[in-house]
Amino acid sequence: MTERVKKKRPWLKRILIAILVIIVILAGVYWYVATEKFSDTKDRKADYTVSAIDFIHEFEKDQKAANEKYKDKIITVNGTVSEIEAADTTMNIKMMDTVSKSIIIFAFQEQHLSEPKTVKVGDPVSIKGSFSAGIFSDILEIVKIDFKRSTLNKK
Repeated sequence: MTERVKKKRPWLKRILIAILVIIVILAGVYWYVATEKFSDTKDRKADYTVSAIDFIHEFEKDQKAANEKYKDKIITVNGTVSEIEAADTTMNIKMMDTVSKSIIIFAFQEQHLSEPKTVKVGDPVSIKGSFSAGIFSDILEIVKIDFKRSTLNKK
């Protein structure tokens, strides 16, 4: 009976070591993602430069293809400010297609929080940001396009 107990313990040790290794790997991945730093959008070259209305129409025409095309790209969008709003730790500038009511939302964070305060509703602007996603809202029946890490682009 003593031999039987000794034979089971190496298995138990291997399982516990494997679980510990998995926990350490998962903690490392979590730490990497949680502390990931991005280069300042202002210093990055835009992959695309588009007008707000044409950009919205591209998503209205084929949302899936547009999301694939712009995924994780830096994009400069030229258009007119429809709304400026403060949201928690960010400031948002919105551009809207007045016909379809579809919108583009640019989130300004950290070092660029003061920039939205320099523009007014109705001002023509050029904004550079990291494309996040474009989705169609079944409830509102509009396309909503989100950008993160946005900055005003000098025209």
